[in-house]
Amino acid sequence: MSDQLRVSRDVDASAEQIFAVLADPARHPEIDGAGMVLGLAAGGPVSAVGDEFTMNMNNSILDDYQVTSRVTAFEPGRRIGWSPCGLAGDTLDRLGDMKPGGQTFTFELEPNSSGGTTVTQIYDWSAVEDPQFRALMPFLKEEHLAGTLDKLSKVAG
Repeated sequence: MSDQLRVSRDVDASAEQIFAVLADPARHPEIDGAGMVLGLAAGGPVSAVGDEFTMNMNNSILDDYQVTSRVTAFEPGRRIGWSPCGLAGDTLDRLGDMKPGGQTFTFELEPNSSGGTTVTQIYDWSAVEDPQFRALMPFLKEEHLAGTLDKLSKVAG
């Protein structure tokens, strides 16, 4: 089994329009196909690898929580990605011995022949080290990624 999921969609918007939505974490709840992103807690539009932002989240394992992500890829109009790198508050206590980390979420943008952009979302968990956390992978499914791209198409277009 592969340690990543890839989903692509043609979006009727320019790579710059799409990139602007992805680079602004405050817009992420609008495009979340998994229904876990509630809103921005800290940080603003990102502009470079290493930038961080914190999101209010909710899922069936942790209920409400906050996660900080660090930008891992930043090529304006071409590629953007981030990796969760920290949990706030008592979230780590709720995980017990489990050590989360090692996932990346990357979007690749390629102009297409119809004048729009082919967007590929890559969810990669190959760097997840903790066996308990790895057993939860993939936490997101292909339909979640497809839902994100469908929403992104509506928001960016």
